[in-house]
Amino acid sequence: MLLFALAFLFVILQPSTGQFPRVCANVQSLLSKECCPPWDGDGSPCGELSSRGSCQNILLSQAPLGPQFPFSGVDDREDWPSVFYNRTCRCEGNFMGFNCGECKFGFSGLNCTERQVKTRRNIFQLTASEKNKFLAYLNLAKNIPSQDYVIATGTYTQMNNGSNPMFRDINVYDLFVWMHYYASRDTLLGGSNVWRDIDFAHEAPGFLPWHRVFLLMWERQIQRITGDENFTIPYWDWRDAEDCEVCNDEYMGGRHPTNPNLLSPASIFSSWQVICTRSEEYNSQQALCSATSEGPIRRNPGNNDKSRTPRLPSSAEVEFCLSLTQYESGTMDKMANYSFRNTLEGFADPQTAISNPAQSGLHNALHIYMNGSMSQVQGSANDPIFVLHHAFVDSIFERWLRRHRPMLEVYPAANAPIGHNRENYMVPFIPLYRNGEFFKPSRELGYDYEYLQEPALQSFQDFLTPYLQQARQIWAWLVGAAVFGGIVTAVLTGLIRACRKKKGGTSSEIQPLLIESEDYNNISYQSNF
Repeated sequence: MLLFALAFLFVILQPSTGQFPRVCANVQSLLSKECCPPWDGDGSPCGELSSRGSCQNILLSQAPLGPQFPFSGVDDREDWPSVFYNRTCRCEGNFMGFNCGECKFGFSGLNCTERQVKTRRNIFQLTASEKNKFLAYLNLAKNIPSQDYVIATGTYTQMNNGSNPMFRDINVYDLFVWMHYYASRDTLLGGSNVWRDIDFAHEAPGFLPWHRVFLLMWERQIQRITGDENFTIPYWDWRDAEDCEVCNDEYMGGRHPTNPNLLSPASIFSSWQVICTRSEEYNSQQALCSATSEGPIRRNPGNNDKSRTPRLPSSAEVEFCLSLTQYESGTMDKMANYSFRNTLEGFADPQTAISNPAQSGLHNALHIYMNGSMSQVQGSANDPIFVLHHAFVDSIFERWLRRHRPMLEVYPAANAPIGHNRENYMVPFIPLYRNGEFFKPSRELGYDYEYLQEPALQSFQDFLTPYLQQARQIWAWLVGAAVFGGIVTAVLTGLIRACRKKKGGTSSEIQPLLIESEDYNNISYQSNF
């Protein structure tokens, strides 16, 4: 009954976040390379008549890229989205969306002027009804087609450069599975050749901002299709967990009684079909994932390769990761040392921050531990545990941002792997988002985490921490400056006293012995350091 009611709500609500806008998946839009749909509110492209936005040429970053991808003009994702469109809506103020028809993250209201901050909560802190509602929302998303978005089933070349569009419908949940696949898939080079060392969402600086946008879009999509504007993604705090605490039929599905690689028949997720898991098949056929069903979710938590991932991450490892002061370093890929991003992603040792791709720590450890659909990058979002896991990873990113308070310039502007420079647009999102736009505190994007909402005193301590760290770095200079200042003060004091003694007795009537109180209040003191 709940599913039916939610489906009815979907009919009257229009989600507007995703990948290829349906209204732009046609010959005219592809050949003109323009995706500037009208806003329903006034019927003008991008809501221009209402000053929401206008159709503009896309401004692509010209910053140099790293050496990891030695090709040019062979992948549709290069300089996203220019292969498909070079004119899109550029929204003004707090408006957002492929037609400027919605509000930016963190804003609401008719004119998108109302600030809002929603709270993501620990899944184990939800009431039974809240938890059941979350599960129902997931199942609804899996069974409702996306109204506004479609997916590409062929490359631009296979579409005959736009004259033969190749798109298909997809349900709301699988839309996000496909986007995750599309961002991380291999480059098809023709014949049987592929290039594997490419990923627009992993193994580089954009890993954390990309998944932050992914979750925000997913969260908003659920809000739209259910009509529940207060919905937020719950997170699973897996620190120090001895096993998969959410892997039971009350939450994300228990183990099948006769096949340990499958989910319990009592779980609603046991009937789900996965997509985009056969990367080698797609590569051999030089084809894209077409989102056809490829079997049930597979999961066998804990029965993974222990030499690679011996256990789930610990609190100590998370704290060490948070202590790292560099967001990115070196080659800015999975070989980076002392990089917060690479350590949190799991390619660097969570106890030393030295790159070790043979091991899987923190974020990667969870994926490997699940030993199934979540353990293969391109199809990992098929398992609904994915959103719980990445919400907690995002909260660790948020803790680092609050502790170190980095300037935007900390995020690399150039020489990162393809698609990961600060001003690059994230693949494959339309509307367009730049990596650097999400390198900022979550509260500016309209959400917070329950366990990070600490008392005012702790917030004050967090505020002081980066300044105290800077003070430690220059303490020797400060001491030297203090000593020098003391010497100068002593010399000046001695000279002043000597002058006073010299003038004493000849001009006693000129200077008053005491300063009148009203004159005292008019004196201002300044110190120059």
